[in-house]
Amino acid sequence: MDLETYKIQITGRVQGVGFRPFIYNLAVKNQLVGSVSNNANGVIIFITTSKVKANVFLNSIVKELPKVAIIENHTIEKVSIKKFENFKIIPSKTGLQIQIPITPDFAICDKCIKEINSPTNRRNNYAFTTCIHCGPRYAITKKYPFERQNTTLRNFKMCKNCKAEYKNPSDRRFHSQTNSCLDCGITMELTENSGKICVVSQNQIIDKLVELLHAGNIIALKSTNGYLLCCDANNIIAVSNLRKRKQRYNKPFAVLYPSLKQVKLEFNLSEKEKMDLQSIIRPIVILENTNRFTLNADYIAPNLNQTGVMLPSSTLLQLILQKINKPIIATSGNAHGSPINTTKKEAIQNLTTIADYFLHHNLKIEFPQDDSVIKYVNETKIIIRRSRGLSPNYLNTENLEETKILAMGAHLKSTFTFLPNQHIYVSQYFGNLNNYDVINRFKVTIQKYISLFNTNPKTILIDKHPQYQSSILGKELLKKNTKNVIEIQHHKAHFCSVLAENNLFKINKKVLGVIWDGTGLGDDYKIWGGEFFTYQNRKMERINHFDYFNWLANDKMAKEPRLSLFSLLSNEDRKCIKSKFSKTEFKIYCKLSKNNTLKTASVGRLFDAVASLLNIIDVNTYDAEAPMLLENIAKKCDSNKPIDLLEKENYDKIPSQLIVKKILKLKQKKYTKEHLANSFIYTLALLIIREAKKNNIEIIACSGGVFQNLVLLDYLFQLTSENKIELKINRKLPANDENISFGQLMYYQNIKN
Repeated sequence: MDLETYKIQITGRVQGVGFRPFIYNLAVKNQLVGSVSNNANGVIIFITTSKVKANVFLNSIVKELPKVAIIENHTIEKVSIKKFENFKIIPSKTGLQIQIPITPDFAICDKCIKEINSPTNRRNNYAFTTCIHCGPRYAITKKYPFERQNTTLRNFKMCKNCKAEYKNPSDRRFHSQTNSCLDCGITMELTENSGKICVVSQNQIIDKLVELLHAGNIIALKSTNGYLLCCDANNIIAVSNLRKRKQRYNKPFAVLYPSLKQVKLEFNLSEKEKMDLQSIIRPIVILENTNRFTLNADYIAPNLNQTGVMLPSSTLLQLILQKINKPIIATSGNAHGSPINTTKKEAIQNLTTIADYFLHHNLKIEFPQDDSVIKYVNETKIIIRRSRGLSPNYLNTENLEETKILAMGAHLKSTFTFLPNQHIYVSQYFGNLNNYDVINRFKVTIQKYISLFNTNPKTILIDKHPQYQSSILGKELLKKNTKNVIEIQHHKAHFCSVLAENNLFKINKKVLGVIWDGTGLGDDYKIWGGEFFTYQNRKMERINHFDYFNWLANDKMAKEPRLSLFSLLSNEDRKCIKSKFSKTEFKIYCKLSKNNTLKTASVGRLFDAVASLLNIIDVNTYDAEAPMLLENIAKKCDSNKPIDLLEKENYDKIPSQLIVKKILKLKQKKYTKEHLANSFIYTLALLIIREAKKNNIEIIACSGGVFQNLVLLDYLFQLTSENKIELKINRKLPANDENISFGQLMYYQNIKN
């Protein structure tokens, strides 16, 4: 047999997933000699064997790869002969310009759960038990390749037993970079909010914490992705106290359940929802409440018939939930509007007035993340928030014409997208950049990415709105590192995000882009938000939009649905909503509307207006509260056929004011708010179909925050199917402004007008 040396390069999610141990054991099983190591592009393997055995080995790698690994590409080539005595794992070099996706955090696996529950196992009750298949990755990464010394675990020296596991090829923790135990690992500290330490051993801390939860206390506990604020979900007083202290009066809380079995007792789950709840991502899954739901819905998610549900993602949470054996509230550990806290100092400074007790630990979190949020419509998964377990996922987009690009995204629901090489890295969700701590976290994370990839951006892409903090920061970065800053209109970026996700840039057919949201500065310096575009052959054109109406009182309008209603009603019809305002307010807004010059086409504000008209809500307490409540009311209409509010109406621009006037007249005729809310959303879906038919277009691509409305999507799926039209939506990214940074990058790469 002629022996030759072959080099195999594997790219994709192959670092931090136990890939090298897998290769080692597979090579030993096949009696091969050679080496495996991480490199800048993924994993590189050398084997000295025959051509036939080399190809058989490669096929085995592809077929048998670790569960959490993803192979993007693989190559094999013959190289100069190398002599090996055995097969080895070679330590990785550092300081390389990496060309690989960053591995996200993984939820605790079944084998680790079994270990922490085994009285005879040395990891029994150890709250930071991990293996090659689970545990934090992105959250603790300082640089790449993914080796222990490149993570925040580098200061935790493995004990004799952990080291033996790490070196044992037959052990599940062979080359597990996050390996630790009670003897050498992460330690916890339980304190009162005064700072006084609760004197209990490491083994007793969780028991004590569970006791405190049972007693109605609020706990700020540090998981592996940041602090959470927790309390007993059955304790109305505790939940109410958490709302008051956090100043989160109506926004829904997520509920963390001990097991899938308990979730199934209270909700009707589809197979896909079951899979997601138990997946390595462990997102919050939004489920419809049933009559079996035992928690007080008015305290968990006021005025909504749905609950955000999740299962434990970390070992710490797994141990707590097993011991308490009932659902707890688990919401982001932050003060109102601020980012999730990650350090003991931050938590004490920001959460002392909220939490009664603190559970700290000494593992540093490099990249903090909120929980990801998903929901389903017609068996289609919709991502509401993309963070832990998903970020900083890359999108496999081909033919990138230029690299070293940083896209700064939007102002609300902010993210950034970095293209240092041929991989796209979309950051986790940050929040509203009006908040100083959020923008500081945003800036620090960008600098960490620049350092992590050892690459300065040459081009920065920003939103056209000059007052967006992301745009201001982008211009500041220009002075330091880059050659140019390019402005990209907000809604065109939305459109490009959904075009790219669905591989629509290369098709020859014309695509109708329907981009509806709350706000975004348009090319005509009006506030867009109800847009119709077309795309074909690398050209984009705005072909229609909702009729403009007055944008009143600047940012206040987005917070008060009654102002949108005021703006959309005629002077005569405004008389019927006088009770929503004081006399002084009404007089001021009448005057403002006469002199106003700023106009908007926002469908988000149209939703607000209808919610106010139907007396659902007049002033929001959290972002998108009015549309969420309107959706909830619309879902309750299950008997009356929806009304087409624009039937037999002739219009060019979509008549927002006419829609509101029609609803007002029907309301005066005693139609129920459920029927009218449902009819409003049905009308919006119908007018999209009409716009497609008017322009002879067979593909519709929808993006913008409005398209997180499940009733609207449900009608669209139905109507496009009936009319043989293809419907494309955001699936890998949220439809809201989280996709703007990615859309900016895709616009820059693909649009030439």
